[in-house]
Amino acid sequence: MSVKVQDLKPGMNNVNIIVRVLDVSKPKKVMTRSGERTINEAIVGDETGRVKLTLWGKASGSVSKGDVIEIRGAWTTSFKGYVQLNVGGSKSIKKLSDEAVAKEEEIPDTSPKAVGSFRPGRKRPRRRTYSRSSRRDRE
Repeated sequence: MSVKVQDLKPGMNNVNIIVRVLDVSKPKKVMTRSGERTINEAIVGDETGRVKLTLWGKASGSVSKGDVIEIRGAWTTSFKGYVQLNVGGSKSIKKLSDEAVAKEEEIPDTSPKAVGSFRPGRKRPRRRTYSRSSRRDRE
C-alpha cells in the first residue's frame, strides 16, 4: 500500500510511495560513519505535497526531472525540521507512466514538518560524571 507525501513522519520504515521528480541534483560523494558513499538528492511530490528524497548507493543517479516513480522500501528521517525520504538500491525504484501522479504545476509547495527529531544512529551526548575520588585527584 502506498502512502502520500502529507502522511510521511520521521522514523517510518518500509515506505512505499508514488511521486513525480520535480528537481534532482548531480550525484556526489559523502563521508558517513561506514565510509564514503555516493548520494544524490531530489525534490519529489504528489498531489498532497513535496519532500526531499536522498538516493543512496546504487539508487543514486537513477532518476531524472519529470520522472514518475514508485519507491519501495524507503525510510524517513528528519532534517532541519522537515521530513526527509531516503532510498537505497536500484531495485527500490520503478518508473511509471506519466499519468500515475499529478503534473508538476498541480503539486502544492508544502512539505511535511517533523515533530521532534529522528536521525537513525544518532545518540544523545553523554553527560560527563566524576566519582568523588576523581574529583579529589583533580584538586
